[in-house]
Amino acid sequence: MRSLLKWASTALLASQAVGIDVNVDDQDSIKSATSIIAKNMMNYYTGYQPGDTPGNLPDPYYWWEAGAMFMNLVEYWFYTGDTTYNEKTTQAISHQAGPKGGESFVPSNQSKTEGNDDQIFWAFAAMQAAEYNYPAPTENAPSWAAMAQSVFNGQASRWDDNCGGGLRWQMFGWNNGYNYKNIAANGGFFLLTSQLARYTRNHTFIEWAEKEWNWFSGSVLFEKDSFQVNDGTDIGKDCSVANDQQWSYNYGFYVAGLAYLYNQTEDAKWMPPLKGLVDRTFKEFFATRQIIVETACEPIGNCDTNGFTFKGYTMRWLAVTAQLVPELADQIWPYIKASGTAAGGQCSGGDDGSTCGMKWTQTTWDGSKGVGQQMSALSAIGSNMLRIADLKPPYTRDTGGKSEGDPNAGTDAGTPDDRPAVYTDPVTGGDKAGAGILTALVLAFTLGGSYWMVVG
Repeated sequence: MRSLLKWASTALLASQAVGIDVNVDDQDSIKSATSIIAKNMMNYYTGYQPGDTPGNLPDPYYWWEAGAMFMNLVEYWFYTGDTTYNEKTTQAISHQAGPKGGESFVPSNQSKTEGNDDQIFWAFAAMQAAEYNYPAPTENAPSWAAMAQSVFNGQASRWDDNCGGGLRWQMFGWNNGYNYKNIAANGGFFLLTSQLARYTRNHTFIEWAEKEWNWFSGSVLFEKDSFQVNDGTDIGKDCSVANDQQWSYNYGFYVAGLAYLYNQTEDAKWMPPLKGLVDRTFKEFFATRQIIVETACEPIGNCDTNGFTFKGYTMRWLAVTAQLVPELADQIWPYIKASGTAAGGQCSGGDDGSTCGMKWTQTTWDGSKGVGQQMSALSAIGSNMLRIADLKPPYTRDTGGKSEGDPNAGTDAGTPDDRPAVYTDPVTGGDKAGAGILTALVLAFTLGGSYWMVVG
């Protein structure tokens, strides 16, 4: 009888679990909550161990997701001042970037499995390190800004004239998906280029951002009347049919990229598409009590390791948009607050009672766990620091950014100058899918159907 009572008591406590108790209007509460979440996230990381590769996550996680994780840790440091993970973060990004000279984030351990969208998330980690004045990389590595510029140079050289422009999903022609032009590659390139435009004040980056925007907005990937962003399109079908799968981060790339451009240029032409995409993002993904839901997979419970991460990036990019474009702040902040609070409520699982799940619209743990769930909760809660704390917008070279770039990074072109170096070498790149789409690119576009792409 005593054991039965003990079981009943435990079950009752579990049913009443409320997760991590976080007040997203209080800085100390956010710092306490995110420290727990970051610790649980880093329990998955193995790259610092003897015999492993710095920056590596074990199966089932992909290389690009590790880059996204360290991007989040740079933000965590900026939001909280906690240096606990700085040594591992610096080691990981520096190692994966490689030495000066070659294109950054094309490491030998990914030489046959890397896509443009995989690479871009590591570039985001470096770019945010530059924008936040994160401590310098290891001695033999390029600067943070140079790493990002190197990726830009490499990806600009892979700009593809099929279907009028844009980047392919994959770098290497032998990989499934080489004939697919998707948002993760193109939106990622647009955001990175917009960040570099603002950080360096170099007009050439603005020109490239406009080039990408013009291609995207004139393609089937963007439905101008509704501001719907479709996942990708097939070169084999002349890019005439879109895969209309809806992922939150596909919107986030362009929302944040437009925010950087508008902040830098003060050109009113960027505001209508920015406002339209923000409105569509909230309509598509925040319909339940202003809490973000990854609508393509979360309601039916079939998100994969990559799908668990997407809404975290969207949260972070929306928060930065509110910071860079104050005209939109009053619209955006309530969603950041509601989703951050809800994310804490879902962090009620596991043996420690603080493991984060996916379904933030419910306060009982959904039973899922992993790097993506931890990362998304970390971003959702931490992003509220931009709302309530006196944190500066991302630095530029003119406003105190310390990371000195190299416009020729990754090209072996010699002495840096004031111009981004864009080289048009033959395409030689990459592979397997990074930011979120699986393989089956034996295009089930066929017969007008959109096909399900898991990640990988």
